[in-house]
Amino acid sequence: MASYKVEICGVNTATLPLLNAKEKEELLKKIKQGDKDARDKFIKGNLRLVLSIAHRFAQSGEDVDDLFQIGCVGMIKAIDNFDISQNVQFSTYAVPMIAGEIKRYLRDSTNSIRVSRSIRDTAFKALKAKEMLLNAKQCEPTITEIANEIGVPREEIVMALEAIQSPVSIYEPLYTDGNDTLCICDQIKDRKNQEETVVNNLALKDALAKLSDRERQIIKMRFFDCKTQMETASEIGISQAQVSRLEKCALKAMKNNLS
Repeated sequence: MASYKVEICGVNTATLPLLNAKEKEELLKKIKQGDKDARDKFIKGNLRLVLSIAHRFAQSGEDVDDLFQIGCVGMIKAIDNFDISQNVQFSTYAVPMIAGEIKRYLRDSTNSIRVSRSIRDTAFKALKAKEMLLNAKQCEPTITEIANEIGVPREEIVMALEAIQSPVSIYEPLYTDGNDTLCICDQIKDRKNQEETVVNNLALKDALAKLSDRERQIIKMRFFDCKTQMETASEIGISQAQVSRLEKCALKAMKNNLS
């Protein structure tokens, strides 16, 4: 991946605006009041920050456009959760959230099946040709017809179309009668000791219920949402040291309740 690109996701990075501290403060106040124009201006004024963080992950091998888009998601989350009453600069709060969003994306990409850009391009060409042939013939085109249209072997088209299929959620509805919905997970057999699992889940739920709201929130973010202590601290608005202390206290309390 190139270390620098002038245009990313259709945005000319060379012309991105810069906001001074006073402008940021005024825009943030307007954003909290629901001003959409201020929100758009603030986002555009912080794209350079996203770009600089995205370039830190240049050695990951990911396309810079993808990293930039993911970083923008992190920045928008930071805007939505930022507390202007705290004596903290927005960039101080946003940097770990943007970096965290990119790290999660890289982690998930590493653990999932990767689809090369060439395969994706073939799939999108095939889909476009399929739509064109469908409109022209008013009937579903065959793989052979699509292959002839774009000049790609049938086998490559089949492989490409299968590769871009989205994974199906186990909560995907299979059937509904208007009242109860049958999902895929309802058809999956649990080979573990079901009674023991239910008992353990109930005990864990009870132990969590006995924690304070702040402790419960930290345990959920750390062990259910898989966030780091730094990410947890940034989202809650406290220091990492406080998160560490509250986490230890919560785990000790849960251990005592489960024993």
